[in-house]
Amino acid sequence: MVGQIVGSPLCILFYVLAVATVTAAAAAATYNATTADEEYWEKRAEEARSYSRAAYVSDPVATLNRFNTDVLRATTRRSLAKYKGPCMATNPIDRCWRCRDDWATDRKRLAQCVSGFGHRTVGGGAGKIYVVTNASDDEMIMPRKGTLRYGVVQDRPLWIVFARDMVVKLRQELIVNHNKTIDGRGAQVHITGAQITVQGVQQVIIHNVHIHHSVQHSGGMIRDSKRHYGLRTRSDGDGISIMSSSNIWIDHVSMWNCSDGLIDVVNGSTAITISNSHFTKHDHVMLFGASNTNPQDKYMQITVAFNHFGKGLVQRMPRCRFGFFHVVNNDYTHWLMYAIGGNQNPTIISQGNRFIAPDDVNAKEVTKREYTPYSEYKDWVWKSQGDVTMNGAFFNESGGRNERSYDHLDFIPAKHGKYVGQLTQFAGTLNCRVGIPC
Repeated sequence: MVGQIVGSPLCILFYVLAVATVTAAAAAATYNATTADEEYWEKRAEEARSYSRAAYVSDPVATLNRFNTDVLRATTRRSLAKYKGPCMATNPIDRCWRCRDDWATDRKRLAQCVSGFGHRTVGGGAGKIYVVTNASDDEMIMPRKGTLRYGVVQDRPLWIVFARDMVVKLRQELIVNHNKTIDGRGAQVHITGAQITVQGVQQVIIHNVHIHHSVQHSGGMIRDSKRHYGLRTRSDGDGISIMSSSNIWIDHVSMWNCSDGLIDVVNGSTAITISNSHFTKHDHVMLFGASNTNPQDKYMQITVAFNHFGKGLVQRMPRCRFGFFHVVNNDYTHWLMYAIGGNQNPTIISQGNRFIAPDDVNAKEVTKREYTPYSEYKDWVWKSQGDVTMNGAFFNESGGRNERSYDHLDFIPAKHGKYVGQLTQFAGTLNCRVGIPC
């Protein structure tokens, strides 16, 4: 009898209707959740824009000149002598902390050392030390205590360190909350699998970690703070993606071979320094400004300093839109297409870099104005000062009368490009061990 009732046409119809009702309810819930998540991130972005406007400096040349003055003061001929060990710091950022025996007991001193547009970045300096003891990344909504994901989503400031050498293979993008420092000193730390996302936040330092083999992920429910998780759409597979954020410092990282860019900075992010890092084996290295229709990127101000752009790189070191970019004392030893590019009238001040062109006769130009005729870009301020160009490399300068016209006399000269080899010789991750200088 029971079987007859279950198998009756009326019961089957009721079952179909019930399933349809549940499916519709689930779809409605998903739609509402997506809408709520969009509202959440838009609110975060609006708050972040106010912080970005506050972090923006009205006289970027003053910041540029302050940076160059500090470098010149800190790099005498004696300090740039041949490396003899056990420790030598060859630029002012490193001189601030690297050769101290007590770096491991005074980790937060690092936050006093940043220069350039990100000079007010303190990361998690106001917080406690949090130690990553567990390299797993199994839980996106309720991450385990001791994992990197648990640390970065906390609402309080944290200085995050690692208990030992480890490879953290991310299952989904790692969303970093406000006031965090990821400090890999004292261990060899590799972060792979998915991108590090810095979205709608302030005060983040990423230091002394290897970041590579980030790939795209389909998204899903992911926690971004202690009090919120939500539905994320597909991630691009950048190494580090910075969106609508300010006061960010990336230092002494080694990055290679990610699905999209190594470092992307978009959506009005500003007050950023990228320094002492080593980039290899990649096509699209750095993108500063993702859209021609996003004028909020006019607030973007970024310092790129003391980095080594090495083997296997193709282009975008960086590629810029709209903002103000100080590219200073970097070593460009490899590119296949070009080194520095952009469109939408960015201001690019190149000082004291070394550009070694590839043997390809069609890739000697350092610069590339993307999809822009000379009649338009001739007024863009792209200046080269104290750069060294080798193997036929040449920097195509421009700059006429516009609202951001600068004369060479406006700029304090950077350390000359002939010193770049010394300034960048320790670019990338350092083998720091407790008890001895890095």
